[in-house]
Amino acid sequence: MIFLALNPMKKLQVTTTYTLYKSISELDNEVQELMHIAIEVRKKAYAPYSKFNVGAAILLDNKQIVTGNNQENAAFPSGLCAERVAIYSAGANYPKSTIKIIVISASSSKHKVTQPIAPCGACRQSIAEYENKQNKDIRIYFMGETGPVIKVNSLKDLLPFGFDSSYL
Repeated sequence: MIFLALNPMKKLQVTTTYTLYKSISELDNEVQELMHIAIEVRKKAYAPYSKFNVGAAILLDNKQIVTGNNQENAAFPSGLCAERVAIYSAGANYPKSTIKIIVISASSSKHKVTQPIAPCGACRQSIAEYENKQNKDIRIYFMGETGPVIKVNSLKDLLPFGFDSSYL
């Protein structure tokens, strides 16, 4: 009781900052090109169960572009999201390079996706791992199949209370 009296509860607020673009045409040329690549690779996703296709394109500091799309499996936990396919491919093939930008596009064969689709929790954690590993922020852009695009300057904008190796 004494501890509580000396240290009353504090209510704090976490806020985030992001940029909202009306469409892909408002992005700079480099990011537009990456988004078009993500859209094309999205069309090759293997998503027979969810019918929800996602494509990701990553720009590395060495100017290489690495792509990924979601790969589903009848044993659902065995599938992998587009972002992690791309990130792990970049890590495996370019282990000394840093990730500068990740772009993501999602669509569905069930309905039109016109709102930006952010990375899932597992993908956020994977992006956080690479941001921590390289000690540099990663810009992330995400959209549906059409419509607005959201940009965040770091994964910390999407996952403010992230878990990393400092806790181990």
